[in-house]
Order: sequence, then structure tokens, then C-alpha cells
Amino acid sequence: QVQLVESGGGLVQAGGSLRLSCVASGVIFSNYPMGWFRQAPGKEREFVAAMRRSGGDTYYADSVKGRFTISRDSAKKMVYLQMNSLKPEDTAVYFCAASVRDGVYRYNVPLDYDYWGQGTQVTVSS
Repeated sequence: QVQLVESGGGLVQAGGSLRLSCVASGVIFSNYPMGWFRQAPGKEREFVAAMRRSGGDTYYADSVKGRFTISRDSAKKMVYLQMNSLKPEDTAVYFCAASVRDGVYRYNVPLDYDYWGQGTQVTVSS
């Protein structure tokens, strides 16, 4: 049974920073791509960042490029999202996700991820 649990969300002022964490269990963590998505009220879930297997390529949405950094610690089965220079438009529930399927992997497509965490709320005040 694969489980993903996020933590680290909260309320922060614009310009501030937060680091989100996601711990994985039940999966050979280092083998699989991991991603972060977010969903604001009334909006669709959108891609934020992704990383192929540990030490692999990273991908970012244009809206967060240069401000957010995804990283992994395979020994701890953790994936992180360091968020700097936060803006009110970054306010959303943030989800981590794991893709364990074979074949084509589209890093920015929610349907290509098989397991999701419960989400953690990030609120950025102006």
C-alpha cells in the first residue's frame, strides 16, 4: 500500500518562504518520478514541479520557476518543495504525487500520477 503524507503548509506573508515535505511509504521510492501539484478554490489542479528518479531531471511550471525548488532524499523517502518569494497567487492546497507506471510519463499531467497525498494548505497574505 503506497502512502504519501505532506506537511509544512501554513500562513505566510508575501515574499516569505515555506518548505513542504512529503514522506512516502510502500514504494521503492528512488525509482519513481515524484511531483507537486496545487489546487486553488474553484480552479483545476495544476502542475508545480516534478523530479524523475533521485538525481534526475527536474521540471517546473513557468509561474514558479526561479522561486521554487524540488528535491528528494531517497534514504528518508522524502520529497521537498522549497518555496521562496511567495505570492498571494501561490495560495492553494499543495499535493505530492508519485508515478509508478511503466511507459510514457508526462510530468505535468495529473492523470499520469498514480498516488496522491491528502494535501497541505498554503496561504500567502498580501
